[in-house]
Amino acid sequence: MTQCGRCGGGAFYTRRYSGETLCTSCFKASIVEKTRRTISKYDMLGHGQRVGIALSGGKDSLSLLQVLHELNENKRCELVALTVDEGVEGYRDEAIEHASALARKLGVEHVLVSYKELYGFTLDQALDWKDQRTHSSCSICGVFRRRGIDEAATRARVSVVATAHNLDDYVQTFLMNLMHGDVDRLGWFDPSVVDADFPFRRVKPFMEIYEEEIALYAHLEGLPFQSASCPYMHEGLRSEVRDYLNELETKHAGIKNVLLNSALQVSTKLAIVGTHANSVPCSICGKPSSQGVCGVCRMKDLVQQHTKYSP
Repeated sequence: MTQCGRCGGGAFYTRRYSGETLCTSCFKASIVEKTRRTISKYDMLGHGQRVGIALSGGKDSLSLLQVLHELNENKRCELVALTVDEGVEGYRDEAIEHASALARKLGVEHVLVSYKELYGFTLDQALDWKDQRTHSSCSICGVFRRRGIDEAATRARVSVVATAHNLDDYVQTFLMNLMHGDVDRLGWFDPSVVDADFPFRRVKPFMEIYEEEIALYAHLEGLPFQSASCPYMHEGLRSEVRDYLNELETKHAGIKNVLLNSALQVSTKLAIVGTHANSVPCSICGKPSSQGVCGVCRMKDLVQQHTKYSP
């Protein structure tokens, strides 16, 4: 019988990229420890900070809240859950309930904002112009969701926002920026850089952990999985990039780790100093922007032009 390489117990999972075999207890502990090391390596969180956790209600964000709560046993930080309701019928209600339930269970303050409240329309309504638009659903939603998290963070009075982006997310986005020719954005992949478009520093404590391993952690912790997938998730390029990377990982174990290291090296060489020096107030809403008019105001204008919903 294969044994855990740490405690000698019964094996549960083998990391193909490293050859390490772990039992369930040691596997869960390794996820917590990996997260702790990433936070320490990149100085993501500090003592006494009020930390906002972007909590969508999916397996990754629920796992992040669970892990950070465990790491915060000595109450070095104050955790606040931040949830954005995009307004996707038949999908978001379940996830929001999962988010609320875990926040209540852990005794974590929970701040909820919605697209309808912030912009005057839901995501479903904003996508009414599907047959006319060139933007993918994910690109439209992403612009509004990032601002929504900032609005929730402002209400919660946090100093830093932690998102549940994992290693897979990181390398997918890196490759997508290359494919789209967004070379200027590659410098923002350096974890020490503060993106000028965001009023709060954003950190990714799961950035060195495979998506598969986070899913296993969520399963072992008994965290709920959504029964429905986002109806818009397959419209963008990301799904194809995800499938391609998973196929490569199956054939060449560890290739995602190699890509992560390459992304970090490239971003470090291109990194812009981590301040808001390069941001300017949006001429319409006054929020920080790397351009004269921010992406949210530009996208709201497009929605207003193509749908009956006026922001």
